[in-house]
Amino acid sequence: MTTPDDPQAGDPTAAPTDPGAAAGNDPGDGTGAEAPRRRGRPKGSTSTARRTRVIELTLTVSGSADGEWQADLKRGADWVARALPVTATAVIRAAAELHADLAAPIEEVVSAARVEREARVAALEAELEQARKALAEFA
Repeated sequence: MTTPDDPQAGDPTAAPTDPGAAAGNDPGDGTGAEAPRRRGRPKGSTSTARRTRVIELTLTVSGSADGEWQADLKRGADWVARALPVTATAVIRAAAELHADLAAPIEEVVSAARVEREARVAALEAELEQARKALAEFA
């Protein structure tokens, strides 16, 4: 705040009244002198709050048209388990435990594989019945 008696009140060329600037501590004055330290955390500093540790696990479950299922587990870049045999029922149960959005598509895939398997079993049973009839004619 300036008063009418202040010589700097109307003079725009007058030196600033900042005590740091008068002492030559202004970083922009070209003298290379450092600014006084300020209290508190500097702007842009990273938080010192505790960070949550993230554990990355990658579980891959794959199946074949024959109904063979296997699981692979990877932690980061290291393999924990590879090609572990699992049942289709276990895959459905695990997906349902994880999340409903996972369970529905997996259930569809397993159900389609089950229908194909049942059709194959029916075809093999029909072929077996024909083979038994042919064998009975030889007797």
